[in-house]
Amino acid sequence: MSFTKKSDSLNNSPLGGSTPKQLGYYFPAEFAPHVATWLSWPHKEASWPGKINAIYSPYCKFIRELTKGELVRINVVDEAMKIFAMDHLQNAGVDFSKVEFFFHPTNDAWCRDHGPAFLINPAADQKKVIVDWGYNAWGNKYPPFDLDDVVPTLIGEHFNIPVYHPGIVMEGGSVEFNGKGTVMTSTACLLNPNRNPHLNQQQIEEFLCNYYGMEQVLWVDEGIIGDDTDGHIDDTVRFVNEDTVITVIEEDKNDENYALLQQNLRQLKEMRLPTGKQLNIVELPMPEELIYEDQRLPCSYANFYIANQSVIVPTFRSARDEKAMQIIQSCFPGREVVGIDSTDIIWGLGSFHCLSQQEPAV
Repeated sequence: MSFTKKSDSLNNSPLGGSTPKQLGYYFPAEFAPHVATWLSWPHKEASWPGKINAIYSPYCKFIRELTKGELVRINVVDEAMKIFAMDHLQNAGVDFSKVEFFFHPTNDAWCRDHGPAFLINPAADQKKVIVDWGYNAWGNKYPPFDLDDVVPTLIGEHFNIPVYHPGIVMEGGSVEFNGKGTVMTSTACLLNPNRNPHLNQQQIEEFLCNYYGMEQVLWVDEGIIGDDTDGHIDDTVRFVNEDTVITVIEEDKNDENYALLQQNLRQLKEMRLPTGKQLNIVELPMPEELIYEDQRLPCSYANFYIANQSVIVPTFRSARDEKAMQIIQSCFPGREVVGIDSTDIIWGLGSFHCLSQQEPAV
């Protein structure tokens, strides 16, 4: 496929010279209702060296759980990959009436980062738009990424949804939303010179507010050890409602993550929402350290995905799994918390939230 993005100067304002925020569009919270969850079928063996076949069983369990409450829309490279995927999904007992496939070739599976950012405005004639940020595989770490970079625009063209191209690099896993005008992110990631070295913090905030429809940006400093994204927020801090966050903490003072996560906790306690309200903070333990082939893996219970009917939590065969699930369940009384073993998936350095991107209902 030779498709390329249209030039930013021509197409970064498809609805007439205004930013999404100026037109009343905003990125809803993940806990708001979904039409669907988007995925990109895993096929890059280099992301799970020696283990890719082991991930399909938990991945299909994830899809089966999603289909209980919403559609699942899956990007595949070609018909052969679709058939391969259908075989695995059938073995997992997935309801095919809830699964749709799209021939959108990808380089990798991390749809949170390369997938479309859907914004909504229920009062507009055009109720949904897509923002297609630049994507460079977390600072050009894993080329090629040209196919991933155009996925949001392909989806926009398929559904005839206007697509904005802000012209800077941004990943879905680096931002977290409360649905009421607040986006949270980390300086470790968004201020890393491997993303947008020409932009300072204030300029990045302007892009976040204008193209996600936000009022304020809240910053924590750190990510977790082993995270090759340079500190994505979806491994550390998550909104569970408009004024409550779950944040991971490490209880072992000798662990590398202890000081990093204490710093984030201190910052969260100082934050205020636009209303002046402090955040309610729920502390979530980290799983025990998991080492594979001499590499510490970025295991975090915060990488859960909030589906319409359930909250799907990665587990790690850890003694702390059950406690973490109970804490998350206490934050989501209207949803069932479902744990799925992510011990093999995390070898790819991400889990269920990293693999998925919600399409909001409107």
